[in-house]
Amino acid sequence: MNKRVLIVVTVCAVLLVAIWLKGGTDTALREQVPGEGFAAVPGLRGSQDIYGPYEVVQNWPKPMSESLAGHEGWTYSVTMDVFAESPDRVFLVQKGELPLIESRPDSIWLPELGPGMQYPNFRLPLRQAGGSIPNGDQLESEGNGRPGIDWRWEHCVLVVDREGNIVEEWTQWDHLWYRPHDVEISPYDPNKHVWIVDADGHFVTKFTNDGSELVLTLGTPGEPGYDDNHFRRPTFLVFMDENTMYLADGYDNTRVIKYDMHGNILAQWGEKGSFPNETRPGHWNNVHGIAVDPTTRRVFVNDRNNGRVQVFDEDGNYLDEWSFFTGRRGQPMDIHSFIVTSDQKLWAADQGTHKILGYDLDGHFLYSWGSWGEYPGGMWGVHGMSTDKEGNFYTASVNNGRIQKFRPREGTNPEFLVGKPWPSVW
Repeated sequence: MNKRVLIVVTVCAVLLVAIWLKGGTDTALREQVPGEGFAAVPGLRGSQDIYGPYEVVQNWPKPMSESLAGHEGWTYSVTMDVFAESPDRVFLVQKGELPLIESRPDSIWLPELGPGMQYPNFRLPLRQAGGSIPNGDQLESEGNGRPGIDWRWEHCVLVVDREGNIVEEWTQWDHLWYRPHDVEISPYDPNKHVWIVDADGHFVTKFTNDGSELVLTLGTPGEPGYDDNHFRRPTFLVFMDENTMYLADGYDNTRVIKYDMHGNILAQWGEKGSFPNETRPGHWNNVHGIAVDPTTRRVFVNDRNNGRVQVFDEDGNYLDEWSFFTGRRGQPMDIHSFIVTSDQKLWAADQGTHKILGYDLDGHFLYSWGSWGEYPGGMWGVHGMSTDKEGNFYTASVNNGRIQKFRPREGTNPEFLVGKPWPSVW
C-alpha cells in the first residue's frame, strides 16, 4: 500500500469513527430524555397525552347556579364559540339553556331496538345538546319541546372570569338571536368592539365592548339572500389588520367577503362546488372556518365538505391547498373550524375524531390530542377555539354543550401548545 492510499484509508477510518461516536452521543442524549420529540412533556413517567400539552381546569366555568339567581337545575346549552379577550374576560355564545342532568341514570336495555342495545351506554355522552333546543326563530313551533321545561331561551351571550364565575349577562340582546355562531374581537381595535355572527339569522352584529350599544349590523336579519345586503347562513369572521376583515358566508352561500371595518365590501369570491370531492380552486360546498396569517397576508378557508384547506392571497387569488382527508366528511374526519395563531400554525378542531390537530402553514401535520367523552377535558363537537395571553386554551363544543379551559402542563414542550393570540393594540 503506497503512502497516498494509506492516508486516504486513515482519513476514512477517522471519519467513520467520528460519525459512529456522534451517533452514539446523539443516542445517549436521546435516551437521557425519553419521549423527546413526540411526548408533550419529555421524560414523564406513566400517564399519556390525554389532553396533549395541557391539563383541564376543573370546575371551569362554574355551574350557572353559582353566578345566576334562579338557575338551580339549569346549565349551558349548545356552546357555539368562545373568545378570550383576557383570562378575566372570556366570552361565550350559546343557544339558550338546558336542564341540568344531575347524575348519570342507570342503563336501560332496549331489546326492541336490537340485541345488545341499551341507554345510556357505558362512558358515552348522555345528551346531544345540539338537538335539544330549537333556533331562536322556531321557539313557538310544535314538536320543539316545552319552553321553561325542556329549554330556556336566555343568556345567549355570557362573559366568564378566570375563576369560572359569570361576570356579565348580555340578556338585553337575547331577542336578536337565531343561532349565534361566532364571537370575535379584532386585536387591532383599541375600542375592542365585540362582533357576533348569527348563522341561521343571516346577519353579523357589532357591539360596544360592554354590550350597551349595537353599533352595526351586516346582512338583513331573518332574510337569506346572496346580494351585498344579505347572507345565507354565515359562519365565522376574522381580522387581517386594523381595517380589513373576512366573513365566511358560509353554510349555504359558499363565498368569502372582504370588508373594511365600516362594513364596506372590498372584494368577494367563491362558487358552489360539486359534492363530494370537488377539486377546483375557489369552489366549495360549506365554508365553515376562516383564518388569516397577517404576516404573509394569506387567507385560509375551510372547505369543510371537501376536506381541504384552500389558501388565497388577501384579494382572493388562489395560492395553494392541502387535504385533511379524502371522501365524504365524517369518514372519519370532519373539520369543524380552525384558527391560525401567533406561532404561525393552523389548529383545527376535528368533530369526527374529537381531536385538536396542529399543522404548519404549508399543511404538514405536526401533532394531535383529544378524546371523546363527558369527563372534564373530553370533547364532542368542538366548534370554536381561543387562546389568551397566558397560554390558556379554550374550547366550545356544540354536542357536549359546554366550554372548557385548558392550561399548559408544567414542563411541556412549547412547540406542542396552541399559539397565543396575535399581538393586539389593547
